[in-house]
Amino acid sequence: MKKARLLQSGAVLSVLLCLALSGARAQQPGSPFRDCPDCPEMIVLPAGKFLMGSPDAAQNAARTSEGPQHEVSVKSFAIGKFEVTQAEWRAVMGTDPSSNIGDTLPVEGVSWNAAKAFIVKLSEKTGKRYRLPSEAEWEYAARAGTTTTFSFGDEDAALGDHGWFDGNSGMATHIVGELPANKFGLHDVHGNVWEWVEDCFRENYADTPRDGAAAPDQASCDRVSRGGSWYDIPEVARSAYRFKDGPNNSVSGMGLRVVREMP
Repeated sequence: MKKARLLQSGAVLSVLLCLALSGARAQQPGSPFRDCPDCPEMIVLPAGKFLMGSPDAAQNAARTSEGPQHEVSVKSFAIGKFEVTQAEWRAVMGTDPSSNIGDTLPVEGVSWNAAKAFIVKLSEKTGKRYRLPSEAEWEYAARAGTTTTFSFGDEDAALGDHGWFDGNSGMATHIVGELPANKFGLHDVHGNVWEWVEDCFRENYADTPRDGAAAPDQASCDRVSRGGSWYDIPEVARSAYRFKDGPNNSVSGMGLRVVREMP
């Protein structure tokens, strides 16, 4: 009897140790994890510094909102490996606003306010703190250590191998993760659907935070989305491109990617 209790106790300790080790691995940069079976799959990104914005913003009138280019320091955080899918959205919200229907297609037709409501419910469901990425976090994640126009290089002609845009999408969304990931392991950072971020839109980066935080809220501000979509030209899918829209506006190309804060 005593031996049986010892064996049972050892088995319990073994299970607890495995769970502890699994949790520890989930905290390491590059580690994927889910907080529930139908939650978004997340990847832990390392802390780091990067140059945010466009290097030619001062010379290109169309890119003035992307400058001045500046260094930003970012803490480690976890971000969705994929854009939030329709199945993941329905599991939390019970509805699906999308036009192109499919469980593994990105959810679309999402306003900024609806994205925030999703995050509140996802946080309540998991007991973890989810949120939208700051604009700096999004660009850090999308660039994945690069300083080029896109995370894969500078050539528009190569975009079709890495992202869904008007030149290869067939004018519809595509299953998340069909194309290669960037160096951080994130898919669809260029195209497929726009991704809302937390920030109020500023006309430039002159007075924005340098610590990776979102720009402070302003009354009735437009919000920022990043990455371009299936109906956009390559210019719009650049890592530095910024788009602004009202927080209640929702179109078929608007989706999201979530961040989960690490302990």
